[in-house]
Amino acid sequence: MDYVQYPEQWISEELFLIKYSIYKTMLFRIAFSYLGNKHDCEDILQEAFIKLCYHSPDFQSDEDEKRWVVRITINLCKNHLKSFWRKKRIDTEELEAYAYESEDRDVLISIIQLSPKYKTVILLFYFEGYKISEIADIMKLSESAVKMRLKRGRELLKIELEES
Repeated sequence: MDYVQYPEQWISEELFLIKYSIYKTMLFRIAFSYLGNKHDCEDILQEAFIKLCYHSPDFQSDEDEKRWVVRITINLCKNHLKSFWRKKRIDTEELEAYAYESEDRDVLISIIQLSPKYKTVILLFYFEGYKISEIADIMKLSESAVKMRLKRGRELLKIELEES
C-alpha cells in the first residue's frame, strides 16, 4: 500500500492553526460575499484549507501564499455557484451576525448583491487592503480592468445606497 507523502511543513498541527488564524476571517468574508450564507462559506473554507495543506506549491513569500489561497477561495466559490443545485439566493438575515451597525449592514447587503466581478475587487481593495496591481495579479486581469471594475462597482453601490 502506498502512503501519501504530505509536505513536511504540514506535519505540525501548530502550523496549521497559525495559518488558519491568519486567513480564516479574510477568506470567510470573500466566500460570504459570493455565497451569502454561513454554511456554504464553511464548506468552502474547509476545501480551501485542505488545498493549502495538501496541494499547495512552495511559496516564495507569505504574500504569495496569501494571494494563492485567496485565488483558490474565489475559484471554489465560483464553482459552487455554478453547481446545478445552487439557487441564486442570498440569505440577508445572516448578515446581522457579521455587521453590527445598520449602516454597515446596508453597505454589506449592497456589496453582496453586486455581480461577482465587481464585489470581488471591492472586497479585496477596501476590506483586505490589496493594491490594484495585486488584485490584477490575483484575478488574472489587467490593472485597467481592475480600475474599471472598482469604478463601476462604486457607481453601482452609490446608486443602490441612494435609493435605500
